[in-house]
Amino acid sequence: MVFIFPTLLSMKLQPLLLLLVMYFCAFAASSEIASEANALLKWKSSLDNQSHASLSSWSGNNPCNWFGIACDEFNSVSNINLSNVGLRGTLQNLNFSLLPNILTLNMSHNSLNGTIPPQIGSLSNLNTLDLSTNNLFGSIPNTIGNLSKLLFLNLSDNDLSGTIPSEIVHLVGLHTLRIGDNNFTGSLPQEIGRLMNLRILDIPRSNISGTIPISIEKLSILSHLDVESNNLSGNIPLRIWHMNLKHLSFAGNNFNGSIPKEIVNLRSIETLWLWKSGLSGSIPKEIWMLRNLTWLDMSQSSFSGSIPRDIGKLRNLKILRMWESGLSGSMPEEIWTLRNLEQLDIRMCNLIGSFPISIGALVNLTLIRLHYNKLFGHIPHEIGKLVNLQVLDLGNNNLSGFIPPEIGNLSKLSELSINSNELTGPIPVSIGNLVNLDFMNLHENKLSGSIPFTIGNLSKLSELSINSNELTGPIPVSIGNLVNLDFMNLHENKLSGSIPFTIGNLSKLSVLSIHLNELTGSIPSTIGNLSNVRGLYFIGNELGGKIPIEISMLTALESLQLADNNFIGHLPQNICIGGTLKNFSARNNNFIGPIPVSLKNCSSLIRVRLQGNQLTGDITDAFGVLPNLDYIELSDNNFYGQLSSNWGKFGSLTSLMISNNNLSGVIPPELAGATKLQRLHLSSNHLSGNIPHDLCNLPLFDLSLDNNNLTGNVPKEIASMQKLQILKLGSNKLSGLIPKQLGNLLNLLNMSLSQNNFQGNIPSELGKLKFLTSLDLGENSLRGAIPSMFGELKSLETLNLSHNNLSGNLSSFDDMTSLTSIDISYNQFEGPLPNILAFHNAKIEALRNNKGLCGNVTGLEPCSTSSGKSHNHMRKKIIIVILPLTLGILILALFAFGVSYHLCQTSTKKEDQATNIQTPNIFAIWNFDGKMVFENIIEATEYLDNKHLIGVGGQGCVYKAVLPAGQVVAVKKLHSVPNGAMLNLKAFTCEIQALT
Repeated sequence: MVFIFPTLLSMKLQPLLLLLVMYFCAFAASSEIASEANALLKWKSSLDNQSHASLSSWSGNNPCNWFGIACDEFNSVSNINLSNVGLRGTLQNLNFSLLPNILTLNMSHNSLNGTIPPQIGSLSNLNTLDLSTNNLFGSIPNTIGNLSKLLFLNLSDNDLSGTIPSEIVHLVGLHTLRIGDNNFTGSLPQEIGRLMNLRILDIPRSNISGTIPISIEKLSILSHLDVESNNLSGNIPLRIWHMNLKHLSFAGNNFNGSIPKEIVNLRSIETLWLWKSGLSGSIPKEIWMLRNLTWLDMSQSSFSGSIPRDIGKLRNLKILRMWESGLSGSMPEEIWTLRNLEQLDIRMCNLIGSFPISIGALVNLTLIRLHYNKLFGHIPHEIGKLVNLQVLDLGNNNLSGFIPPEIGNLSKLSELSINSNELTGPIPVSIGNLVNLDFMNLHENKLSGSIPFTIGNLSKLSELSINSNELTGPIPVSIGNLVNLDFMNLHENKLSGSIPFTIGNLSKLSVLSIHLNELTGSIPSTIGNLSNVRGLYFIGNELGGKIPIEISMLTALESLQLADNNFIGHLPQNICIGGTLKNFSARNNNFIGPIPVSLKNCSSLIRVRLQGNQLTGDITDAFGVLPNLDYIELSDNNFYGQLSSNWGKFGSLTSLMISNNNLSGVIPPELAGATKLQRLHLSSNHLSGNIPHDLCNLPLFDLSLDNNNLTGNVPKEIASMQKLQILKLGSNKLSGLIPKQLGNLLNLLNMSLSQNNFQGNIPSELGKLKFLTSLDLGENSLRGAIPSMFGELKSLETLNLSHNNLSGNLSSFDDMTSLTSIDISYNQFEGPLPNILAFHNAKIEALRNNKGLCGNVTGLEPCSTSSGKSHNHMRKKIIIVILPLTLGILILALFAFGVSYHLCQTSTKKEDQATNIQTPNIFAIWNFDGKMVFENIIEATEYLDNKHLIGVGGQGCVYKAVLPAGQVVAVKKLHSVPNGAMLNLKAFTCEIQALT
């Protein structure tokens, strides 16, 4: 009985204990549900107001009824699916530890930011985690490796950084891993092969570097591998080409090697993206064995060879992209048998071929891009059967013939580009049927006829380019129906008639280009309706009349080109009212009046060209300081005033041209402040004063100051202008010597110093100007001989030395074979004309009024047989004088040597050394160089000019020569004697004795 009582008691208390347990469990479950609800509500409160509206059902203590929440059989939260509901906030206030039973967490496609909390690792039952397409940043927490039951992980399309944690390889049950479109560093985890159940590995565009780990070969059931657009390099593991993949992308990386033949093992492959992968070499011909392939992209690569003909066996292929792939050769005709093809893009490959009529069978085609190849022949009429075609781009080939009218059947076409071919004939009227057309590019062909009126049917058109053809007739009025047009390019045709007033209907137009046609009439006032227009190009027509005042309403205008027409009246005064004008050209018209006032402070201006009009006004203060102005030309007008010192404040100015006006005053030295100035044209004005020395600090390549009243010398600092190619200082009042420093301007092509008061000799340093093609020194007061270094001007084509006082012979020209035009008239030249082209073609006007020229030119005496050798004869006579003179000096030298030797025996060593450092005598026997002495004498006497004459004897004339070493010698030039006659030796000997 003692032992029976506890058993009976236990049996009586069992229901009570069971009730207590049930109560306890209910209380625990209720408590857990409440804590889950509180955790979610606390997180909701941290989100923004928009998120609160999306989660308006979240209230109370039972989350199982809330939007996006699902519970298990115990009413515990098991799934949170809040994809694409506009959430904005962070995950920091979501207490994951209070949600232990969650299986699915999907908050993709929201605007969540902040980091992924490490506490997410406490969701030990989680099998699906999707936080893709948010704004999350920071690293993936290492605790991600604790989610041992995870099957699906998607963190793609965020701003995550750092390295991919190695702990991710602990997720051995994972079948999908998508972490692409982030900004990681480092490489793929080396042990990624541990994820044996992985079917999808998707990490594109994530800045991953290094190589693909060899362990990836263990992922035997992988069907999707995408590492597109990373920085991966090295060799691709060979076993990858043996996997049962359906999708493979190595695109946008830097891999080595070529496509192996093992590619044939990818028998299940459907999409193969190898564009810009770094792979090279040829395409294996076995590629045709990939019979399931639907999408092949090998674009932007360095492959070689041709496209395999067997590519036509890929019957399931829908998308073929090989543009700019490096492939060349023939376009395989077999491509046109791929009946399932939807997109064909093999542009920029230099492929050769033509279009077969069988193209009409590819009725699934939506896109054809074949531009920049070498396709030839006609566009077949059968192209009209491709009724699903949306893009037809055949530009930059060698296609010929007409545009087939059947092209009008392609009613779905949005882009038609057949530009830059050899197409002829008219634009078909049926073009008006392409009502869905957005882009039409027919430019740079040989199309003729008129623009069809039906073009007005293309109301969706945003770009119309039919420029650079041979189109004639008027611009159709129906053009005004193209209300969505953004660009209209009709330039470089032969269009005539006036600009239709309906042009004003094109309120969305940003560029109107109708230049280089034969349009007449005036610009319609409706032009003022083009409120969005940025560029108006009317250059090179026959337009006239006044510019409509409405053009000043175009506040978005950046470029206005009115040049080369017949416009009259004033320039629009408020042309820069919008403050956006960058380029303004009105050159070569008949405009009058002042520069538009709105240009004065138009700081957006970059280029201004107003030359060749009849504009007037004081230009001194016409422009403020324009910081962006690069180029301005105001030449050939009637402006007056002075050159403002403000031009030196134009920090971007490279070209300033105000030639042929009525400017006066001086060139301001402040102009040197425009430190980028490269071209300065101030010719044909009334400028006076000196050329400022400071200008020589500018990087000028073109300096034209001719036809003014400038005085003084050419600054010697000009030698620093090493970039100078054109120097025009003619027709001024400059004086002094021509600076020898001009010889340092080694890039000079054209130099004019004519019609000034330059004196002295032509500097021999000019012979260093190897690239000089034109030199004008005419109408100065130059004298002396032509320097022998002139023969080094091998590029010189045009030379003017006329109206000076130059003398001597023309032997310096003997090797100047490039010279084609010469003028040496009105000088003192003598002797025969050089045997070069310039003198062969010269007229007497270019040679007249010299001292004694001879040659085969009408008006000149022909040269006698002996006269052709007169220069050598004179040289011989001088040598005859020099040799006896040298012998006399030699005798004196020997005598002096004997005396010196005697003195050396009695003088000190110091005195002997002092004697030895004296300047050597060029006539001493050990120094004598007959050729050098002769050249020195000729140079010192300026070719025996009469101003060096000191006497005349019976045997010849005596000249005084001061040699470069300072020595003074007498030189005798013998009189000419008849052939065979003998000199009077006695008289000659007496004269030599007198001289020595």
